[in-house]
Amino acid sequence: MEDKLTLSEISKSFGGVKAVAKISIDFIPGKITGLIGPNGAGKTTIFNLVSGFIKPDEGKIYWKGEKIIGLPPWIIARKGIGRLFQDVRIFRKITVLENVSLGKQNSGEYPLNLLFKNKKIRIYEKEVFEEAKYWIKFVGLEGKESSLAENLSYGQQKLLVLARLLIGENEVLLLDEPTAGINPTMTRNLLSLIKKIVEGGKTVIFIEHNMNVVMEIANWVYFLDEGRMTAFGLPGDVLGNPEIRLTYLGL
Repeated sequence: MEDKLTLSEISKSFGGVKAVAKISIDFIPGKITGLIGPNGAGKTTIFNLVSGFIKPDEGKIYWKGEKIIGLPPWIIARKGIGRLFQDVRIFRKITVLENVSLGKQNSGEYPLNLLFKNKKIRIYEKEVFEEAKYWIKFVGLEGKESSLAENLSYGQQKLLVLARLLIGENEVLLLDEPTAGINPTMTRNLLSLIKKIVEGGKTVIFIEHNMNVVMEIANWVYFLDEGRMTAFGLPGDVLGNPEIRLTYLGL
């Protein structure tokens, strides 16, 4: 079965206001899809729905053909859908290596064994640390393994979360404004990294307000406005639409 994430006629209201209205999307596996639109368009609500933090009022969400509505966020994450939040979420008081290691899907299955540190667990822990080092190097944080996560720059913290998602073997990465708040050099590095991740077989769905970023990395774009999907297609076609340029860019 194709490893596809599908939204079917999903809607969500808050206090009578439609945050998402009858949205249907088949996200293309192994590609980079951008969700764009003005603030309040429903982009982050879609991420919250897919991640299981909120439930739709109507509609269905499928991952690999399985309906995932009603599953708790940690189960959805275990199924291979990882998320980088707009407010970067890290364990600030532990090291980079420990942060990334905690992303390993089955690292917490045997908590009592972990406490007693039997031989099998020590071997497993060493293997996890070695894999974590690989992903730390992959995202460009080599040499920061022993640094406390709170001592990293904001951009480096985003890279840390990305490494944690990758060690967790997530197949779909939901990135909420990945380039917001980081400098141009870090932005270029991050975009190159996202392309490399997709070349490795992952699917990336991202929310972004920087249209230069959208044009550079997105294979496909959906434009949302007031909870409704009003356009979709290639980035150049969507952003070249005169109505969208007027609504969104004021041009």
